[in-house]
Amino acid sequence: MSFIQPDVGSRVDRRLAGFLETWGAPVDDPDVQAAYRLLADFILNGGKRVRPQLCYWGWRGAGGGDSEEIITAAAALELCHAGLLIHDDIMDGSELRRGRTTVHRSLAGLHSGPGAEAFGQGGGILLGTLSLVWSDTMLSSCGVEPHRLRAAHHVFDAMRTEVISGQYLDIVAQLRSGASVAEALTVIRFKTAKYTVERPLQIGGALAGASMEVLESYSRFGLPLGEAYQLRDDVLGTFGSEPETGKSALDDLREGKRTVLFAYAVRNASPAQLGRLGSWYGNPELTEEHAAELRQILCDTGALARVEEMIEERVHEAVTALATARIEPEAARALALLADQLAHRTN
Repeated sequence: MSFIQPDVGSRVDRRLAGFLETWGAPVDDPDVQAAYRLLADFILNGGKRVRPQLCYWGWRGAGGGDSEEIITAAAALELCHAGLLIHDDIMDGSELRRGRTTVHRSLAGLHSGPGAEAFGQGGGILLGTLSLVWSDTMLSSCGVEPHRLRAAHHVFDAMRTEVISGQYLDIVAQLRSGASVAEALTVIRFKTAKYTVERPLQIGGALAGASMEVLESYSRFGLPLGEAYQLRDDVLGTFGSEPETGKSALDDLREGKRTVLFAYAVRNASPAQLGRLGSWYGNPELTEEHAAELRQILCDTGALARVEEMIEERVHEAVTALATARIEPEAARALALLADQLAHRTN
């Protein structure tokens, strides 16, 4: 996927590589060193660097110049994201991430015997937490003036509280009977929209000393775009191609994720279709044949078409809000392009 300002991604990668070299394993033990190498490999290889790019343009939109300070702060968001992804994969029982074996499965593969799986999960929790700790370290050392850094850190803390709450809502939803569009949209707002778009923009803006007016304009742009981003992710998670997405197209169906897609299908399904959804949606024994049947139900009930409409509605809302935002023109152009790319991506 091609994002505006690709140089930001490569600069973030170089900053991450330097940071990880500095924070190598403190224990001279081959197993600990192997775990640190595995974590560094996960952080540095793969990922779209969406949040760092948005943080960068949030800074530029508020009048910040191109500098290493914002690259360091943006890279901190990628460390936070890596830690959350590792934990998410453990909770979902995922085998693949970014087209490669997930961290906890890789850790389990380092050992044999009946305790390997538990070791992989426990080790993954620790490595994910370590990456989250490092994100704090990196943001705190970005070199921005202390009062601006405090303001940005307040947004950073809010972002992490929100995304963890959204993730909790997501796993609770799997235990609840039925599904509603409103509940699914609440999960989307807290788990993804605020975390992926709104807050990274506001963190960059706060670091640059943005006014409350600018920060609020980032919210008006970021929330609908963030919802569109997750709605697209849900579509790709069910209808996407594994070589492109890097994840199995069966994972969300086997897990029974309470997505907006699923909620609309349940709302409009016939009794026979509800029976098939009840039998196979969330069934770990789901086969590709049954998955094809579920995808057809999502199409026949109008769920897929409605979600595509919702994506376009939210992109329009975001771009309309951007048009009235009092931010630097270059940043406005970059964000408009990003809005289109994020909502219409194929991976």
